[in-house]
Amino acid sequence: MASLQLGLRTVYHDFLALLFPEDCKACGGELAVGETVICSHCRIKLPYTNFHLTPSDNIVHRVFWGRVPVQLATAYLKFQEKGRVQRLLHQLKYRGQEEVGNVLGQWLGTELSTQADFKAVEVVVPVPMHKAKQRQRGYNQVEGFAKEIALALEVPFSTDVLKKNATKGSQTSKNREARWEAMRQLYGIKNVAAITDKHVLLVDDVITTGATVEACAHVLLNNGAKAVSVVSIAYTL
Repeated sequence: MASLQLGLRTVYHDFLALLFPEDCKACGGELAVGETVICSHCRIKLPYTNFHLTPSDNIVHRVFWGRVPVQLATAYLKFQEKGRVQRLLHQLKYRGQEEVGNVLGQWLGTELSTQADFKAVEVVVPVPMHKAKQRQRGYNQVEGFAKEIALALEVPFSTDVLKKNATKGSQTSKNREARWEAMRQLYGIKNVAAITDKHVLLVDDVITTGATVEACAHVLLNNGAKAVSVVSIAYTL
């Protein structure tokens, strides 16, 4: 009976797709029957980094050398201005398309689950948004991506480990040291027990300078995490 119901739902979904085709969130073209969120052509053409194959020696990992101890680091995609990745991130962050993060998380999670290095991960933690901004947007754009990775790795997913505090004034007039101290104060810990003596996979949407991830990683390590690894949807280095 259950299989019959699933089959009927699939037929119904495909029928609706024929009548009201959805668009690919990467290129804007119509999705074919059986495609979801990202068309097959764009899935092939996305600029994958494959950094997860060398997670302790790649561009993203080297960003954190001498700044914070990061065990493994990878970004799924390379950001390209006016390209597919920029469009996907825009859809995810500003157009309410949470499913973009979900799909990318499923794809990357499947790949990470086959890599021996990532089997050491014990809990997945997303970089937090300030609660006021999250209420305004309705969701944290990185949570769906992170949750799907946790499911693929078969480890807990926790949104109550880190917190983001309110920004205090403009940072533009401050020197580098003062800006770094302000960044460190932006993030705090909520649930120490969830990370104590655990290998934490910290997940962000885009790594540019690495400052956000660095600040969050310090918080995790200073509050008992055994190790921190990093994953992001994209990087712009």
